[in-house]
Amino acid sequence: MSSVLAPEVNIENMFSKYEIARIIGARALQISMNAPLLIKIDKADLEKIQYDPIKIAEVEFRSGVLPITVKKPFPMKKEGQLKRVKERVLTDEEKAKIEEAGEEDVEKEGEIMELAQPDDEVENDEAETESERE
Repeated sequence: MSSVLAPEVNIENMFSKYEIARIIGARALQISMNAPLLIKIDKADLEKIQYDPIKIAEVEFRSGVLPITVKKPFPMKKEGQLKRVKERVLTDEEKAKIEEAGEEDVEKEGEIMELAQPDDEVENDEAETESERE
């Protein structure tokens, strides 16, 4: 292919193989729908590549004349050194105080849940069977 081209630009390092395939495919579609060629290719060279739109698009891509761009979102770079987060080591006494404060809050604001008794469940089952009978 290099004999068909004008001087080649090393564009392949700028794009991934997937991006190259997408760019060449999009341009080949345009060429197959009679879009004008962006570079001058001799008739002899066109006959060598058998007027293949994909090969023509590849020639245009490698010559660097395609006005197609690819947006690549990159993560934000933060410069500077990371600071180590200092964790405060709690003593057993401090942990006990925190737990007591949490328990007091639960006692003041929280609901006391009672344990389910087997008798309560029997009453509920009887009420359900009576409503089903009706």
